[in-house]
Amino acid sequence: MQDLKNDGSAPKAWSGRFSEPVAELVQRYTASIHFDTRLAEFDIQGSLAHATMLHAIGILSRDDLDSIEKGLQTIREEIRSGQFQWSLELEDVHLNIEKRLTALVGDAGKRLHTARSRNDQVATDIRLFLRHEIDGIIESIKALQSSILDLAEQHADTVMPGFTHLQVAQPVSFGHHLMAYFEMLRRDGARMKDCRGRLNMLPLGAAALAGSSYPINRESVADMLGFDGVCENSLDAVSDRDFAIEFCACAALVMTHLSRFSEELILWMNPGFGFIDLADRFCTGSSIMPQKKNPDVPELVRGKTGRVNGHLVALLTLMKSQPLAYNKDNQEDKEPLFDAVDTVSASLRIYAEMIPGIKVDKDAMRKAASRGYATATDLADYLVKKGLPFRDAHEAVAKAVRYCEGRGCDLGELSMAELGEFSPLISEDVREVLTLEGSLMSRNHIGGTAPAQVRAAILRARSSLA
Repeated sequence: MQDLKNDGSAPKAWSGRFSEPVAELVQRYTASIHFDTRLAEFDIQGSLAHATMLHAIGILSRDDLDSIEKGLQTIREEIRSGQFQWSLELEDVHLNIEKRLTALVGDAGKRLHTARSRNDQVATDIRLFLRHEIDGIIESIKALQSSILDLAEQHADTVMPGFTHLQVAQPVSFGHHLMAYFEMLRRDGARMKDCRGRLNMLPLGAAALAGSSYPINRESVADMLGFDGVCENSLDAVSDRDFAIEFCACAALVMTHLSRFSEELILWMNPGFGFIDLADRFCTGSSIMPQKKNPDVPELVRGKTGRVNGHLVALLTLMKSQPLAYNKDNQEDKEPLFDAVDTVSASLRIYAEMIPGIKVDKDAMRKAASRGYATATDLADYLVKKGLPFRDAHEAVAKAVRYCEGRGCDLGELSMAELGEFSPLISEDVREVLTLEGSLMSRNHIGGTAPAQVRAAILRARSSLA
């Protein structure tokens, strides 16, 4: 944005009430033009619809409407080209555009603000902005889901250890593990869609807080702007920021899911695991240690999650003690909202590009799954199928694991004689149960880690994205 002018030449839109000008310190402190210029496109969009409605009800002449439309188009082009001169003294994006419009078209520009207030104007602008951003975020979620599906399909048969408490628990397919994040993102997309539906109601027409004495047609404006309806209480329309809070809650969950994924990528890239390697273009080195390859992108996503969580708390705190209707406090809603939008959008995009470049070390994953007695539960289930109560089977296998620990071997490395010491029900068919592939394939039900089920889940997932 260009440097803001403050030449003292422009009277305030409300200056007639006051006997002295606002102190420059106060002016700078209360202005929002430093950050709300990003609402400009949406402010113009809302003004065009409002002007069309004012003409339809006889408030604006045809000439006035034509002048306003041409003037706003000129302003839009100036803003897009970076030629628009923003003024600090004019406080915000709305008054800057109105002042320029009046300079371009004269009294018609002054008539545009009939039957509206900056209170319902900004509430409309923010909803238009956030609706647009949510649409982009939903597409970014789908792009990341698609990247996950491609990698999961490549590794439906790749065995890795599944963990609980970060201890080896049971073998799982790496594809199955990745599909867990697909499901998280599926819920994230659904939440964003729900949030969009609730915010897509038009506040314009509520004016300052009580509605308008003009015979306005709010429904026609809602239709022109693509809203599903109008806010039905004028007080709530200008003071509601539930939609911003709800978005930040949705964004915080997206970031939390990406942060969990980041933590795993960071661990898996560590030589102690050695499961994966990220492409060099998503990593950095060390200024002192030449061997280092640092997973900066996942680490930053993990760190930025705290920022988005903080924005949610900031907005909740902002709204918790406000009386109806609009208060200047609400100027503080934009910066956390804008940053949450930018952060979650950028994080999703960079993740969608990073996932395809992941290199998987199948051997390292398999070796890790072979340690930690990952098939112990399979052995217990085997004994139950032979007729032993589960608690007795659990006890027998626990003793076998303790025996293996003493010998420094895995369950599958015990001889039949050794296995028979723990239960006479064990026979040669146990060997299939104790293999990693056997463990995976035995969980052959919807939601299970059997490769066939993973591939079926991927097919269903692809269909859901179509």
